[in-house]
Amino acid sequence: MQPIIKIMKSDSEIVSTFSTFKQLRPHLTEDKFLEKIRRLQDNYGFNLVAVIENSEVKASAGYRISESLAWGKFFYVDDLITNEKSRREGYAKMLWGWLISQAKENDCEQFHLDSGVQRHDAHRFYLKGGLDISCHHFQMSL
Repeated sequence: MQPIIKIMKSDSEIVSTFSTFKQLRPHLTEDKFLEKIRRLQDNYGFNLVAVIENSEVKASAGYRISESLAWGKFFYVDDLITNEKSRREGYAKMLWGWLISQAKENDCEQFHLDSGVQRHDAHRFYLKGGLDISCHHFQMSL
């Protein structure tokens, strides 16, 4: 069966992405995952999408469309992860193309994501995918 890209909307669809997301975000807990996704959807326009093949989540992403004075209307990828058992099989590239298409279809002026400085494999993927390193992101824990 061919892989499909699907926006995950039902509770069971959202929960099915947890084990993949946990690989990128180890602080997440399964008992709070659905509640957190629903809150992000309700408050920030968060969307959850996954590549599904043979009823398995192969890759997943969270994104939102927003607007700012600095960037105009922009497409922001909060999370992008391929299940570790499915890496190097083209799922990330498939999902990447879909995300770029969605940004264009929604008339976004820019496409953004942040990536941890230690994620060198991801950085190679993003640079090959057409992104530029355009700024430093600063933060502090409160």
